Amino acid sequence: MRRSPWATLTVLALAQFIVVLDVTIVNVALPDIQSSLGFSTDGLQWVISVYTLLFGGFLLLGGRAADLLGSRRIFVAGLVLFGVTSLAGGLAGSPGLLIAARAVQGLGGAMLSPAALSILTVTFEHGRRRNIAMGIWGGLAGLGGTLGVVAGGVLVDSFSWRWVFIVNVPIVVGLVIATPMFVRHFPARTGTRSFDLPGALLGTGGLLAVVFGVVRAEPAGWSSFQVLGCLVGGVAMLIGFLAVESRAVAPLVPLRLLRSRALSTAGGALALNGAGFLSMFFLTAIFLQQARHGSALHAGVEFLPMGGTAIFGAVAATPLVTRFGTRPVQIGGAVMSTVGLLLLTKAGADGSYAAQLLPGLLLFGAGITSVAVPAQIAAVADVSAHEAGAASGVVTAFNQVGGALGLAVVTTLSTSKSTSDLAHGSSPSDALVAGFHRGLLIAAAFMVVAILVTAVSPRLAPSAEQIAEAAAAA
Repeated sequence: MRRSPWATLTVLALAQFIVVLDVTIVNVALPDIQSSLGFSTDGLQWVISVYTLLFGGFLLLGGRAADLLGSRRIFVAGLVLFGVTSLAGGLAGSPGLLIAARAVQGLGGAMLSPAALSILTVTFEHGRRRNIAMGIWGGLAGLGGTLGVVAGGVLVDSFSWRWVFIVNVPIVVGLVIATPMFVRHFPARTGTRSFDLPGALLGTGGLLAVVFGVVRAEPAGWSSFQVLGCLVGGVAMLIGFLAVESRAVAPLVPLRLLRSRALSTAGGALALNGAGFLSMFFLTAIFLQQARHGSALHAGVEFLPMGGTAIFGAVAATPLVTRFGTRPVQIGGAVMSTVGLLLLTKAGADGSYAAQLLPGLLLFGAGITSVAVPAQIAAVADVSAHEAGAASGVVTAFNQVGGALGLAVVTTLSTSKSTSDLAHGSSPSDALVAGFHRGLLIAAAFMVVAILVTAVSPRLAPSAEQIAEAAAAA
């Protein structure tokens, strides 16, 4: 049966839309989740972190599984897992159950997202049609992030926080039904390639242990056996991961790619960019509702201008890269993000939104995508064509993992500041604002490091064809 490629694109883009939507839609529900389930302040960040860690940690394994078992099969399996765990998250009655559901939900996203991209690249031939398809794909994904904050606010205020998860279920059911009708089956690749499951488990397990150690540092103390054990164990697993990858016949992370200065510096910049973005989003969503006492919907609407400038930054970045090269555009974006974060540190609980919050949000939104787009282009512009997909997968994983690690550090230090100020007689509102300001300063420090990393990157001036190929691999 002949299937329209544009119908295929619709199914795949909607799937990617809900994966991206699920990062931002949850942020505005965090205060309600905290009060409903009794989350501690430091424990609340796991609702975000565990999803991004499992998504980033198993992203490459999901792509490998799509190659070996068939991309449509893994796409549907990922959809089902994502839908079931969305329902489980919406029905969760304790912090532990919600975090477990979010973890497996991230695994479902790590299966369906690379499988969808694999289907898309073989459905559309190289050239103009594929570039149009990739533009729609990327645009819908970006729209998911922007609409998530408003949709989350509407659902929380109209129903409850549980609906930010349950809303995924009917969408997933519709996509599972539509997939056999509109997405053709692609046979699995033949050959002796392995899954490299040990690599995926060691890498993701090590990262989880390190993040858990950082999060527990505030309540238990940095010198506690629990924290030191997690940090040492996590580092040991990550060293084991590198050892496994260096010896694997078909490693998830081809270490030879990291010898490329363009790719390694782009990956570092994206990791720091992810850390700045997730930290800012997490802190500001709580600040808008708990310190400024806005509703979830009001908080979502206040985030919207940032989403608009983020889209503008992404659109403007490509012609700027063509004219000036990747490095100047990345540095400019990181500077804008840093200034935006520093402006936000001036915001108080009772200050004007237009004067104290809006300028920082606008700058940060434009800056964050002005870093991401040229970094993604730089990552794949300096590698051979047959490794562009692997390189893109590596830096995407860097972005997700960097975001989770950065959020853990920021949340821990932000919480310790609020706790300390409360103990010294500050009001709850003042303590929360002080913690918010410290967290943003640390996020700004991440972006300063991103500037330094980018400064030592090669200044690439890719051709229009290379940029199109990078967009297709992104």
